[in-house]
Amino acid sequence: MPKETAVYTHGHHESVLRSHRWRTAANSAAYLIGELRPGMAVLDVGCGPGTITADLAALVAPGRVTAVDTAAEILDQAAEVAAERGLDNVEFTTADVHALDFPDDSFDVVHAHQVLQHVGDPVQALREMRRVCRPGGIVAARDSDYAAMTWYPESPVMDAWQELYGRVARANGGEPDAGRRLLSWARQAGFTDITPSAATWCYATPENRAWWGGLWADRTVGSVYAKLAVGGGHATTEQLTDIAAAWRVWGEQDDAWFMVPHGEVLCRA
Repeated sequence: MPKETAVYTHGHHESVLRSHRWRTAANSAAYLIGELRPGMAVLDVGCGPGTITADLAALVAPGRVTAVDTAAEILDQAAEVAAERGLDNVEFTTADVHALDFPDDSFDVVHAHQVLQHVGDPVQALREMRRVCRPGGIVAARDSDYAAMTWYPESPVMDAWQELYGRVARANGGEPDAGRRLLSWARQAGFTDITPSAATWCYATPENRAWWGGLWADRTVGSVYAKLAVGGGHATTEQLTDIAAAWRVWGEQDDAWFMVPHGEVLCRA
């Protein structure tokens, strides 16, 4: 697989979008919010269904947000979110982060949430994000780290899920443990003024652990990830069914707890 070619491991199955639509600037880009000002021009890379995008657009209005993704069909959903919120300062287009179709110094802020773990060359992606960011602007990236995810109660089948996901993601050209690598990638991309940080999502209330366990159960057997896992010879359908059942069992336990850690970088261009 060429270095810049990677397959999006999750796809846009309903179980994936169920997770993505939950994301907001508050729960997924808090490290960036303090840098935003009205009137800024923002590029949101890998915008998905657009819930974070819409929050960014509201924060920088009357400035404009340009939201890009590789999948044209998801941009239609993102545009619907912006329209529902009455936002007229967002535009949507397809783009490849390895070769952005924008002039140098086009944006005050360039943002990517859960993107660099899925691309073939994250350093080149950050170089492109730096190129289109104006001098003194901010390039912001946040990614989860699958090997550092942890949960309780212990489950050997969920241990198998964690190992399997890493194999499938890397076979697709991505890096599932991107969070811990963001600082290194940013330095390789030429940034010298970098503020690294970390933050977590935690699922431990009855409602959110049932939600998290249910969407991962559905994703394990019904999404593009499932097809790639079986088609790539990484798992059998029966193994995926067992993992999905383990997710549901985990989500139904009164003492269940799950943490998703993220690495974050704010890079001054």
